[in-house]
Amino acid sequence: MPVVPTLAQDYPEWHKGRTDYSLWYLEIQSPELLLYLDHLRQHFSDLLFTPNTRQFHITLFICGFLTTHQQVWDDDFSQQRLQWQIELLNREKKSSFKLKTRNLNSFESALFIEIEDIEGSLAEVRQQLYTCSAEVAALQYCPHITLGLYKDKINSDAVFERMQNISQQQFEFQAEQLTFGTYHAQTLQGPLTPYHQVILGEA
Repeated sequence: MPVVPTLAQDYPEWHKGRTDYSLWYLEIQSPELLLYLDHLRQHFSDLLFTPNTRQFHITLFICGFLTTHQQVWDDDFSQQRLQWQIELLNREKKSSFKLKTRNLNSFESALFIEIEDIEGSLAEVRQQLYTCSAEVAALQYCPHITLGLYKDKINSDAVFERMQNISQQQFEFQAEQLTFGTYHAQTLQGPLTPYHQVILGEA
């Protein structure tokens, strides 16, 4: 069965002319892990969509299109809701927590590294955010670091075979802050722009 490729085109039926798509995420700051992720991205570069200038990160909660006006579309996200989330996260200050990387894996459309939520911390933060706003994504949450989106209809069996033939490593790292940011909806795999950060307490 082939993977689902990303096409180099605009998606107006999705963004409807809006620009700033927003989410809460965890920045990857471990130098060793970043080096490993970059190595994997290079190794599979012949399969992945380019250009890709998005920083390695773990998506925590997908908010939708950041807007200053009243909600028009289901996936609009108001500044007021963001303020509620920030106030809640600051009020119920969570301690920093550990996460682990696991194995290479594949969605239908992307290559990724699995993340183990050792202490259930990601689930806890997501539950806090849910009390202020519903999440846009209806899919079951699967913490991960995306390496890239596929560019062609490659057979998925061939992708998994290549995964099995590469030496893999696991890393444990500390999450010390939560970041709210946006990316430009008309730029495929464009960079994340940090908008607000919540610093976690001492573990």
